[in-house]
Amino acid sequence: MNKLHQCLLHTLVLLPTSTAVLAHESHEHDVEPEKKELSMAERRIQQEKDTQDNPFVLTPHKMNYILPYTKTDSINRAAYDSRPDWQENFDDQEAKIQLSIKVPLNYGDLFAPDDALYFGFTAQSWWQIYSDDISAPFRETNYQPELFYVAPTEWQHFGHNFGWGVGIEHQSNGRSEPLSRSWNRAYLLGFWEKENTAFAIRPWVRISEDDADDDNPDIEDYMGNFEATAAYQYESVKFFGTVRNNFSTHKGFVELGVTFPIWKRLRGYIQYTDGYGESLIDYNHSQRRFGIGIALTDPI
Repeated sequence: MNKLHQCLLHTLVLLPTSTAVLAHESHEHDVEPEKKELSMAERRIQQEKDTQDNPFVLTPHKMNYILPYTKTDSINRAAYDSRPDWQENFDDQEAKIQLSIKVPLNYGDLFAPDDALYFGFTAQSWWQIYSDDISAPFRETNYQPELFYVAPTEWQHFGHNFGWGVGIEHQSNGRSEPLSRSWNRAYLLGFWEKENTAFAIRPWVRISEDDADDDNPDIEDYMGNFEATAAYQYESVKFFGTVRNNFSTHKGFVELGVTFPIWKRLRGYIQYTDGYGESLIDYNHSQRRFGIGIALTDPI
């Protein structure tokens, strides 16, 4: 497996992704090696490598996008009993924004060749931009810092390259009671990819908190115990899907997305979500949402 293949686990948005330092391959007898067409994951690895030393470039972690218009079939009013002025005037149409970056914490090997340690940060916001009666507030913003380690392998499963990782993350909405929501998780990651397809699974365990500090003790019942993600590229169009589930409660969440080129680096983005926990304030609220907008970066 070449160096690009060894780094493939660093590449998905819906996943804890990172970018390893790619080693230079030697050229025996000064003969130009035969060029191999890069897979979808390898192309992102190479593009990130090309800009990793540029101080004016931020490396994306998960997907970055702006959805100026989304519509839900069930806006969550129940959680905002403490803000009746908001509760009564919420609109089922709002904007949704996600920004996500990552920073390498090592540039050499730590425990294994080509392994890597990363810090990532993701922020998601739901903006009531169409609610003029309440001055268009940000209904909810979630903050997700994480620390994760990834290491390459030489394994292949059914012709697909395999990689793994491990991480820890905190997620909260930065609010005081009664709107405060937060939890901490430790997770494992398994990642498979080949050509224009990729698949990952990320099981986790919640890190327990004191009962007095836990503002959502049943969050796992709705947010699930694992996340599975898939990606596929057909020509210049990319399709993505994410599923979360708790097999005990049979509650979960589905996100589907497609991006397509529109102008230079900008891509159109259509997103559909269904289920519990699109945001932390909605962790125990089920809804369907459709959104359309711009992808600044693809997840892979």
